[in-house]
Amino acid sequence: MRLSDLPKGSPAVVDRVDDAHLDDVIAQRLRDLGFVAGEPVRLVARGPLGADPLLIQVGSTRFALRRSEAARVTVRVQEAA
Repeated sequence: MRLSDLPKGSPAVVDRVDDAHLDDVIAQRLRDLGFVAGEPVRLVARGPLGADPLLIQVGSTRFALRRSEAARVTVRVQEAA
C-alpha cells in the first residue's frame, strides 16, 4: 500500500521508498528523513477535502508531505495491538 493511501491513524511500517528515476533526489531525501524499511509510520492528518499536504509521523517526528511524495513510500499496515 502507498503511504498516500493509508487510512488516517492506521499504524504501518515502511517497506521501501521507490525512486521515480535514476538519482531521484526526492526519494533520497525521504530516506534521509527516516523513511527507511522497518520504521513505524502513521498518517496523522490530510489537508482540506483530502488534498495536500499530508501530515505524516515517522517515529516521533512529523512531516508535511505532498501526496506525490507520500506515494513513493510503500508501507505495510500493522494490526492494532
